[in-house]
Amino acid sequence: MVSRAGIVAGAVAPRQRGIPRVCGICGVISADPRPVEPAVRAMMRAMRHRGPDDEGFELLSLGQGDAAGPVAGFGFRRLAILDLSPAGHQPMFNERTGDCLVFNGEIYNFRQLRAELQLAGVVFRSTSDTEVLLQALSTWGEAAVERLQGMFAFAFYHAESRRILLARDPLGIKPLYVAALPDRFLFASEIQPLLSAGLVPLDLDLAGISGMLAYGAVQSPRTVYRHIHAFPPGNVQWIDAGVAGGRVAASPRRYWDFPRRPVTDDPRLAAKRVHDLLHQAVLRHLVADVPVGVFLSAGIDSTVIASFAREYTPRVTAFTVGFGAVHGEDEVHLAAETARALGIEHVAVELDAHNMPEKWHDWLQGMDSPSIDGFNTYVVSRRLAGEGVVVGLSGLGADELFGGYGTFTRAPRLSNLLRAVGFIPRSLRQAAVSSLAAAFGPPGFTEKLADLVAGDTSVAGVARSLRRALSDQRIRAMGLSPDLFGLAPDYLGKGADRIEPAFDGDAFNTVARLEATHYMGDTLLRDTDANSMRHSLEVRVPFLDLPLVDYVSALPGRVKRQAGGKSKPLLRAAGDHVLSQRVSSRPKTGFTLPIGDWMRSEMRDPCTTAIGQLAAQPFIDGDEVTRTWRLFLEDPKSMHWSRPLALVVLGLGTYLAKPTA
Repeated sequence: MVSRAGIVAGAVAPRQRGIPRVCGICGVISADPRPVEPAVRAMMRAMRHRGPDDEGFELLSLGQGDAAGPVAGFGFRRLAILDLSPAGHQPMFNERTGDCLVFNGEIYNFRQLRAELQLAGVVFRSTSDTEVLLQALSTWGEAAVERLQGMFAFAFYHAESRRILLARDPLGIKPLYVAALPDRFLFASEIQPLLSAGLVPLDLDLAGISGMLAYGAVQSPRTVYRHIHAFPPGNVQWIDAGVAGGRVAASPRRYWDFPRRPVTDDPRLAAKRVHDLLHQAVLRHLVADVPVGVFLSAGIDSTVIASFAREYTPRVTAFTVGFGAVHGEDEVHLAAETARALGIEHVAVELDAHNMPEKWHDWLQGMDSPSIDGFNTYVVSRRLAGEGVVVGLSGLGADELFGGYGTFTRAPRLSNLLRAVGFIPRSLRQAAVSSLAAAFGPPGFTEKLADLVAGDTSVAGVARSLRRALSDQRIRAMGLSPDLFGLAPDYLGKGADRIEPAFDGDAFNTVARLEATHYMGDTLLRDTDANSMRHSLEVRVPFLDLPLVDYVSALPGRVKRQAGGKSKPLLRAAGDHVLSQRVSSRPKTGFTLPIGDWMRSEMRDPCTTAIGQLAAQPFIDGDEVTRTWRLFLEDPKSMHWSRPLALVVLGLGTYLAKPTA
């Protein structure tokens, strides 16, 4: 589950090496004004790594003419990507209306929106997309959100109604966390600032912890803290003074969802349309007041992005990261060959394998939310930050849209097989498979196979099962049964928390939407933002440009798959003119770091300490935690390293908080 090669892109900054430039927002709504400013400023300090280029704080009244009434405090840390002048300062006010905005992200169609607003008589004083967003919200209200193309999380204070609008981009590229308590409401770009405010209890959420063990990352909307939740992607929510008086805020409203009806383009027309939409996406994602480049792996995703970027930018700097003896030289050499063919500047950045365990320890210690993924993004971001990299393009999202994972073929095939034996009672199937697998496979394989035959046999159910980290058997043995915490048997939420993609029985699109929602949304996007922002990099993802996502998601699966052929045939066809035979025929690869070896050697002692800290927690069966770790140490083939790693990363933080049932 380690992030793939090509997940981080880079751009060379104008001679300002080592200066962090990242955005973060935070805020507190409270009936008592006294703790607001100290809390918000503490949150801002906790987000310093997200960028000290600029910071701002504003106190806003939510009461109706009562100076002593409820207030909202907005805080901000700024990344100066667009409009490097003081005119881009946040929180930003609309002088005409008194509205106020704190905003993290980029609005890629801001120039089009700006032109429309100017025709309506709006006068701008800066060139930033922040002011465009502010004026759009002041002019069009909540409806403005549906016109945005970009990655964003923001809080908008509407002065006339004394309400605050929270919103997050459709796919959750930019993070936003909230904490709703009886007399206060908090929001922030990360979890740790919410804890730093000193206003949120530290009780653990055992449902969130269980989901983390099941999938290797906490499953939205939960976090490991009971009172903190991830604000849902593609949603808006109005907050008013009532939340400071104990009233529950109205539920978030979804303003975007995957298409429900297919489009009918044939593969040839679809490839042409994808080509055009991706061109437009790359062009939009190149908008910045600093140079923008790409991280170039040896795969098709980043090659297509780099070639399209080259058509719009006179000079593109492509970075390829290699791990030397750890990973091999093939990726660097092939990427260099691709860069020469494209006529773009190429920089090979070699990572030192000898200090990887030290970096791995730093990565674990600094996690905002526990996850077994993201180490590659962390080390790449750290290395490129030393090269003056500021912002760049990533190939993230291509696998989810176009079918780059094995789950796209394995889930439908296994679903059909399991349904064929559905007449056999589930308990008998599980017992038979467990007995058979025990004779031929390691315990980890046996447990996963048992979960498959005993679980949901639909395509969606099998796809979720294939993404599992720890098995049902092992998590239950630790005393964390899903029914104890109101979870479904697969350790995901029920009701409104549960996403069940459906597309007229289309297996490909069912898998695509699950991968985009769960693995990409809850793991890849979150970990990419957290690990790159720790090193002051802004990662942009052209494959998740909304017009492209809307179109590709509406195509029938038969247009996006090729029986017995290569993965992502539609993307290959769209970029056929720029893909060499070597790139096109190369199998999907990723960085293959010896993390399991480190856990049993250089990192064994700190990992053992983390295991001990987790085992000492009263909410979990410590004997089972220790037994799992010991089995991994004694028999490396017993299970994949990602499973004990889930215990290690959780153990590094659980002792900081008080558990709750």
